[in-house]
Amino acid sequence: MSTTETPSHYNHLEQMSVHELLTNINKEDKTVPLAVEKAIPQLEKLVEATVAKMKEGGRLFYIGAGTSGRLGVVDASECPPTYGVPFDMVIGIMAGGDTAIRKAVEFAEDDDQQAIRDLNAFGVNEKDVVVGIAASGRTPYVIGGLEACNDRGITTGCIVCNANSKVAAVAKFPVEVVTGPEFVTGSTRMKAGTAQKLALNMLTTSTMIRLGRVKGNKMVDMQLTNHKLVDRGTRMIMDELNISEEKAKELLDLHGSVRAAISAQGEH
Repeated sequence: MSTTETPSHYNHLEQMSVHELLTNINKEDKTVPLAVEKAIPQLEKLVEATVAKMKEGGRLFYIGAGTSGRLGVVDASECPPTYGVPFDMVIGIMAGGDTAIRKAVEFAEDDDQQAIRDLNAFGVNEKDVVVGIAASGRTPYVIGGLEACNDRGITTGCIVCNANSKVAAVAKFPVEVVTGPEFVTGSTRMKAGTAQKLALNMLTTSTMIRLGRVKGNKMVDMQLTNHKLVDRGTRMIMDELNISEEKAKELLDLHGSVRAAISAQGEH
C-alpha cells in the first residue's frame, strides 16, 4: 500500500475539539518541509533540465488530475503576472479540462491516452518539458502522458508523494516527496498537496531566476495589473535608483515596467 493511503496516525477525529484538530493538523504539516528537503537533489536535476530546454525556446507543461492538476494550473497561471513571461510559456493541463478545476469530472484521470491528446492541442514537441503531478504516483492520465512524451523524445519529470511509484518510474527526472499518512486517511489535498505546492514553487521560482527574470531579489518583470503592484514597482525603482517616490512613479508610468525604468536610467 502507498504511504499516502495508509491509516492516519490519529483516530476518532470526530471526538477531538477544534483546538485538538488544528494542533494535530499543524503537527503533521510541520513534517512536509523536511520531506521536501530530502527531494532537493532530484528537484535540482529537474530545474537544470527545465532551464536548459527553456533557454532553447521550450515550454514547461504540467499534467495532473484532481488536487495535483489544480496545483499545476495555479502555478502555471501565476508565472506570467509574477515574471512577465508569455502566458503560454508555462501551461497547466488537468484531466477533465478546465471544467475540472472547479468540479470533479468522473473517471477523467483513468484515461491513459487523454493527456497526450491534451498536450497535442498545444503542439508539444521535443523542445518542451512535461512534468506529471500525482500524489499517489499511479494516475493513468499522468503515466500515459509521460510515456507518450518519452516515446517522442520529450523531457519528462514528475512530482509524486510515494516512493517507487509508476509515475516516477516513467519520468526521466522524478521528484519523490514522501509525506506519509495524511491526518484524514487518504486526503492527499493536505500534506501531499502542500508538498507539491512547495516543490512547484521551487521549480518555477528557481527556473525563472536562472532565466534572468529576477534582478537582485525583485520581480522586475512583473505585470502591473493592480494598484498594489504599481506601488510595489514604484518602491523597487526608488530602492534601486535611490530616487523619490514621485520620480519613481513617473519613470514607471513612462517605461511600463520596473526593468525598463531601471535600465533606461542606467543608460543615462
